[in-house]
Amino acid sequence: MEGTPLRTTFLQFSPPAIGDEERNEVLDTLRSDWITTGPKTRLFEARLKERLEAPALVAFNSCTAGLHVGLVVLGIGPGDEVIVPSLTFCATANVVEHVGARPVLVDVLPDTLTLDPQAVARAITPRTRAVMPVHYAGHPAPLDPLFELAGRHGLHILEDAAHALPTRYKGVLVGSRNNLAAFSFYATKNLTTAEGGALTGDPELLAKARVVGHHGMDKEAWKRFDQSGSWYYEVMLPGFKYNMTDIQAALGLRQLERLDRLQARRRQVVDAYNARLGRIPALELPVEAPEAESSLHLYVLRLRPERLRIGRNQFIEELKARQIGTSVHYLPVHMQPFYRDKYGYRPEECPVAADAFSRMLSLPLHPRLTDQDVDDVCTAVEGIVEQFRV
Repeated sequence: MEGTPLRTTFLQFSPPAIGDEERNEVLDTLRSDWITTGPKTRLFEARLKERLEAPALVAFNSCTAGLHVGLVVLGIGPGDEVIVPSLTFCATANVVEHVGARPVLVDVLPDTLTLDPQAVARAITPRTRAVMPVHYAGHPAPLDPLFELAGRHGLHILEDAAHALPTRYKGVLVGSRNNLAAFSFYATKNLTTAEGGALTGDPELLAKARVVGHHGMDKEAWKRFDQSGSWYYEVMLPGFKYNMTDIQAALGLRQLERLDRLQARRRQVVDAYNARLGRIPALELPVEAPEAESSLHLYVLRLRPERLRIGRNQFIEELKARQIGTSVHYLPVHMQPFYRDKYGYRPEECPVAADAFSRMLSLPLHPRLTDQDVDDVCTAVEGIVEQFRV
């Protein structure tokens, strides 16, 4: 490998943007008498609900938990089918398996890599109960045609909004509608609570979701152990242990205050990447449709193999040799061993997802990037393309 390091230190792909505000809030929680689900979790829920303009919101310990609970409260189970885009993290499909339903994996659009409504229409059967659009890389899925299909066929829409804080579709915030949408606050996300998530949507469904996500109990710990509380509780159904803690919520409260500033830096980084890398014919840059306002969670490049003498994997190794971290989002679910073997999927069944995977890589995109970091990334990419161009 001929790459020469541009830097003396390795540029991490996506470290969390944690400052003194978050550290102090967590310490305040640790010094208090309450570290599990309690007042700070409730405050975080209230402030995030306001920020998302959501009808209702419940915080969980992951987006996966939110998606799972969402399927449970929608009554989806054995014998049902749920349509899922193949180009997503495995959790989107896994939760469908968890409730005993079948994930039907379909292809994505070639420009935004979000769920293809025509592929959804072809996949609907009498067993279809729901569609799970993924707002891939922070770009909104085409919600209007998906809601139109759902309305025509009597289907639920459960949005995987793990990448979508804050994302808008035609000016409307993802998470502000009455259908269910699940968000992630994992360490790499635009807002992090280390691990964490939330579900938004119809208040009646969310009231049930709160019970499902806390053992099926009618009363949470802080309502039982507080001075004004009572020890007595009842189990209404066999629920799950999915609650967020006040330690996590402490991070989220301060992250939420800084979100607009963090997003502004993401936009600056994306603009800088576009200006430099958009001049290179060997690269296909991510797009942002006119009706969309992306959260800019990921910056996904696609290589044009006819213009390069190396493939995606070597391109990543060349960047690593130059001290630049990357990732790949994602190996399509229909190509994962479990789903491939159980359902007999072939790569060519979702050709757009399979092709995108074969030539994609994600560049560093986070608020901690300095102008010099961004310059280093662009210089590294430019150098590799020049070295290996056809």
